[in-house]
Amino acid sequence: MANIKFEYIWMDGNKPEANFRGKTKVLNLESYDGELDVLPEWSFDGSSTKQAEGHFSDCLLKPVAVYPDTARINGYIVVCEVMNPDGTPHVSNDRATIDDDPDFWFGYEQEYVLTQNGKPLGFPEHGFPAPQGPYYCAVGHGNVVGRDIVEEHLDACLDAGLSITGINAEVMLGQWEYQCFGKGGKKAADDMFVSRYLLHRICEQYGLVADIHPKPVKGDWNGSGMHCNFSNSQMREVGGKEYFMAICEAFRPVHQEHIDVYGSSNEERLTGLHETQSISEFSYGISDRGASIRIPISVPKDWKGYLEDRRPASNANPYKVAARIIKTVKGAAVPV
Repeated sequence: MANIKFEYIWMDGNKPEANFRGKTKVLNLESYDGELDVLPEWSFDGSSTKQAEGHFSDCLLKPVAVYPDTARINGYIVVCEVMNPDGTPHVSNDRATIDDDPDFWFGYEQEYVLTQNGKPLGFPEHGFPAPQGPYYCAVGHGNVVGRDIVEEHLDACLDAGLSITGINAEVMLGQWEYQCFGKGGKKAADDMFVSRYLLHRICEQYGLVADIHPKPVKGDWNGSGMHCNFSNSQMREVGGKEYFMAICEAFRPVHQEHIDVYGSSNEERLTGLHETQSISEFSYGISDRGASIRIPISVPKDWKGYLEDRRPASNANPYKVAARIIKTVKGAAVPV
């Protein structure tokens, strides 16, 4: 028998963006190999997380995914859905809203800024560093900061079994990006959720904050997004220009519905500048990073592949993003 530590994590009811919450359950087990069915539901005080009233405060945590936690001896991270006492999904349970079709693949590009005392890492105490230009995918002192934290996060994610496909320094000093891939809306968003949790936990050790506000520094500096690459099997295997155009056009009439779930303060980032389209406009184009939807340069070769929705903010909820994209793509008029 061994004492196994399970960190139950969930998203709270905070608005406009939910915060991470977590608490540890210790179970004495003969062995454990990632089974969900041995993990019990667990109650918590929803009145302390903006998910219940104090006079009837219990909410339930339902384990839905398990990941190794190599930062702990005999440790695991348990992604949980929040349920009402009667077993129905809580109103804050965005995971439950996904039409979880495994046919859909998602690749999230998570941008963030490492900050200390409210200022991006590497910024001088007063004023600003040199303008943007030398920082993107850079190397060398003065061009990048925080690489040790970024590398530690990458290793933690890979050790947890997350499908992280890459990392890079971004356009602003102190800004980084990692890419997280998954098959199925829930699995992809679960991986994204855990990767963010690990990033915040690692930053604790250094007295830093991983800031995912979409416009952390005002002025002539790039904001932070969570671009979402997506495809289904017809896009990947059958394709066709007409089908891709039909999907792009399907996004046009529901542009505002997407913006509504793509993160708060996104209007500060989606200005039409700094590789964005205006939040009030919708557009798509081949290799166009100033469009709402970018058609990757590889797609027109045989009109197969994926699309990139560049509108989601860095603080967007990946469960909401996946749910909305699946709904729109499934509603696209398929050419006969």
